[in-house]
Amino acid sequence: QVQLVESGGGLVQPGGSLRLSCLASGSIFSINAMGWYRQAPGKERDLVAAISSVGSINYADSVKGRFTISRDNAKKTVYLEMINLKPEDTAVYYCKMKIAVGFYQDDYWGQGTQVTVSS
Repeated sequence: QVQLVESGGGLVQPGGSLRLSCLASGSIFSINAMGWYRQAPGKERDLVAAISSVGSINYADSVKGRFTISRDNAKKTVYLEMINLKPEDTAVYYCKMKIAVGFYQDDYWGQGTQVTVSS
């Protein structure tokens, strides 16, 4: 069984910084794409940033220049470094990984971590 656990969320003032982490555990053969999504109240869950198995990265336009995604394959972990946070970044942040268990790949989600940007 595969489990993804996020950490690092919290309350921060506008202009502040946070670093999110997401650790995968379980019977994992390999991890391909990793990504971060967010969902604000009353809105859909949207992609924030994604990183492929070979390191290709894409970001939502709203976070370019402020957020940085990275991965540590040995630790089965994906990170999201967030700087210059704005109130509109307030949301529940979810990580997602495309994980191979045996011969099959599937998408797995974390439980979410709350990020609140407020003075």
